[in-house]
Formats: sequence, C-alpha cells, structure tokens
Amino acid sequence: MENYVYFNGRKLRYGYTTGSSATAATKAALLLLLGKVEKIEAVEIDVPAGQRIKIGIKSFEKTKDYATATVVKDGGDDPDVTHGLEIVSKVSFRKDDKINIFGGKGVGKVTKVGLPVEVGKSAINPTPMKMLINIVEEFLPNGKGVDVEISVPLGEEAAKKTMNGKLGIIGGISILGTMGIVRPMSEESWKASLAIELKQNLTYFNTKTAIFLFGNRGKMFLSKEFPKRAKEGVVISNFVGYMFDKACEFEVKKVYFIGELGKFVKVAGGIFHTHSRVSDAKMEILAANALLVGEKLENIYKILESNTTEEASGYIEKKEVFNLLAEKAKQKCEEHCRKNGWDLEVETLILSAEKKVIGQSKDFFKDF
Repeated sequence: MENYVYFNGRKLRYGYTTGSSATAATKAALLLLLGKVEKIEAVEIDVPAGQRIKIGIKSFEKTKDYATATVVKDGGDDPDVTHGLEIVSKVSFRKDDKINIFGGKGVGKVTKVGLPVEVGKSAINPTPMKMLINIVEEFLPNGKGVDVEISVPLGEEAAKKTMNGKLGIIGGISILGTMGIVRPMSEESWKASLAIELKQNLTYFNTKTAIFLFGNRGKMFLSKEFPKRAKEGVVISNFVGYMFDKACEFEVKKVYFIGELGKFVKVAGGIFHTHSRVSDAKMEILAANALLVGEKLENIYKILESNTTEEASGYIEKKEVFNLLAEKAKQKCEEHCRKNGWDLEVETLILSAEKKVIGQSKDFFKDF
C-alpha cells in the first residue's frame, strides 16, 4: 500500500483487509487453476475504496484437481490481531456452473442472528463476498463452476482476541472490510489526522458547517444520496467527544451527524467514545428509550437479550423510538459543546444496516 497518514512527521502506512487478502489469494489460485499463469508473485485487485492495490502472494500450489494461493494479511502500521495471518484460497472446478464460496479452517461460522451473514453460514461479510464473486466472474469461462474455500490456519486462535465469540461467530475470524483497505489504528495519530481533515474541509469549502460520519455506512449513504456534499464528510469513527471538541475549537456553527444505530444509541446516552472496549450499554439505552415510547414489555426483554442493535431493532414496533434517539443524540452533542463554551447546532440522522434512514432530528433535512 502506498497510502499514508502523517503524524508528527512520521508516515503511518495503510494496510488491506482480510476481505482484500482473500480476494487476492482467490484471483491467484483461479489464474493458476485456469492455466493462465504457471507461477505468481503478486496480483492487483480493485477495492471498494476506489483504488487498485497490489498484494503479494506468499506461496501457491497447483494439482490436477485444485489450486491454492496464500496471502499474508498486512494491516499496515498499528495493525489489528489479523495482521500477519495467512489467508488461503483453494479453488477447484465443479461439475456445474455454480460459484460456491465458503469458509474453511479458521473462518468462523455465524450462530446468532443480528449479523450481516445468515446463521449457519461462514463469516464472510457481504462486501468481501461480493469482491470474491466479482473476481471469480471476471476470469471464469462461461459454463464453468468453482468451489472457493477461504481458510485461515491460525484464525481460530486469533479469534480469541476478538469479540467474535460474544457476537456468535464461532471457530475463527471473520472475513471483513467495507472499503478493502485499513487505515492505521493508532488512536492519537488517527485523531490528529481527523482534526486536520476537518480543518482542511472547513478551509477548502469556506464554511462553518461540518458533516460527521461514524463510518463507511454513512459515507456510502452521503455519496449516494447527496453526491455534491460527499467530499465534505469526515469519518470520525468512535471519537465523538474529541471531534466535537475540535469543532468547537475551529468555531464550527453547525454539524450534520450521520451514522448507524449502534453508535447513535450510545451518543443518545451521553457516551462520547463509542468503541465497545470503552462503552457497551447500547441495549440498555435502547431498551430504556423504547420503554419511554410505549414499547411492549415482551419486546423490551427481547431487546435486552439481543446480540446486536440490528437484531434488537427487529423487535421494535414503536418506530418513533429512532427519532427520539436522534433528538437525544443531538441534545447531548449540543450540551457537550456548551460545556466548552461554544454554541453549536447539531442535526442527526440514523441509518439502518441497509443504509436506509430510520431516525432523524426533526430539522435535519431543512437546510441540508
């Protein structure tokens, strides 16, 4: 990866996701199986972030029945627990024309609802699955079918250092990545780079209005629904308090805040660092607010026992709770800024897992 974040004169290198690793390994194995190459050292793939990246192939093998290729996952600087894991793709022909992609050793199985993958399926998230399907369809001749098995030899051990078990993903890691690349994860350098990005946006667009996005879900929504404003969005991740502090420092007058339910629930409860290792009371906050709008008690119990907010939202009949949460999040952010001595207006928009609007502060679309 040739992309970097700069902090105190130090270049922090981007990496690539397990999804990109699996896609690169699959491309290499498929090219070997089809006889298009006899050996392969690296492949290039397109990632959802809009870039074309080159990923090295550690090893490969071809027999008459199948081909395999291995990529060492590179998380860049300040990597996560999957950094350095071998991601292996084994590709073999089928007797029909189907494309069958599944996880092998070290890739977890989904056992609970509320995740973007069906119960019983391998924990290969929708975006990586689409990347894998696209790369196979690009090279596979008409009338041919393949089995693609993605495995991670040390994945089960690595998964013990993640939240997979709590989420109901058993037996290994997940194949993840909505953008295909990994931004360096050092909190201080990351936060500093976000502050710089905000300052640059305010200067470039000559504005005192900012758009905060929790993550890629909000980024994709903004790009699709409001493409003319897409470049104004700053993905703030979990650093809500820090970024509102910076907004005050930079004398921002208004913030439009867009993102997923699971994060906004926490902000509605006055939590300003939303990473699960710092705060994990979202079900309690969601249940309390659902009760306030008259949700059935039996559904409140279901919410409290839910695995994810996506699952919990399926039990909610009183949909007005999402607008209530949006208004409370708006209120909490404005109060946070007033404590800094700065009067800042906030409007909030809550998205579902499908990137649909499910809740909003009442004036969000008034001037947006």
